[in-house]
Amino acid sequence: MSVEEHSAWYCLRTQTKREHIAAGHLRELEGIEVFCPRLRYRKATRRGKIWWVEPLFPGYVLARFDLDQLERAVTFCQGVRGLVRFGGQVPTVPQSFVNVLHAEISEREASEGDVLTVAPVIDQGEEVEVATGPFRGMKGTVVSIAPAAERVKVLLEFLGQEQAVDLDLFSILMPRRPRP
Repeated sequence: MSVEEHSAWYCLRTQTKREHIAAGHLRELEGIEVFCPRLRYRKATRRGKIWWVEPLFPGYVLARFDLDQLERAVTFCQGVRGLVRFGGQVPTVPQSFVNVLHAEISEREASEGDVLTVAPVIDQGEEVEVATGPFRGMKGTVVSIAPAAERVKVLLEFLGQEQAVDLDLFSILMPRRPRP
C-alpha cells in the first residue's frame, strides 16, 4: 500500500496569526499537502480603502498526510501548535469538504492560490443604512450602483422629502442575505 492510501485530511491548530507561516513550513515537508484558504476583501479605514487578507479559519490550517508516519514531524513544524483532538481522537476532515472549498476558490480566483476575493453584493431596490458621514444612521433604498467607481445612489428622506444621495459603497451597511 502506498502512502497516498493511508493519508487523510486533518485540522491543525496554528500559532495566532501565523497560519500562512505554518502552511509554508508544512509544504516543505515531503508527503504533506496543505490547504490554508484565505479571504481577500476591501475595508474602509481612516486612511482610505485597503485590501485585507485574513484566513478563512483563523488559527487553523488543513493538511493531508499519513498520521502514523508524519504526526511527529507535523506537530513539531514551525508555526503549528498541534493537531485538533477530541479526547484522544484525531478526527479527519472529509475529503468532500476540502473538495468543495477548493472548487469554490479555484472557480473564482485561479491565479491567487488559496485566496478568495470577496466583493460587496448589493442590488437596486434594497434597503440599506448609512454607516458613516453626515447621513449616518439614515435608512434608504438603493436607486443605482456604479461598481467600477465603488459608488451607490441611495434615496434618503431628508428635510421632509426624498433625495437621491451619491455615497461611497463602503459607507453603507449591506443588507443581510439568507444563506443558500
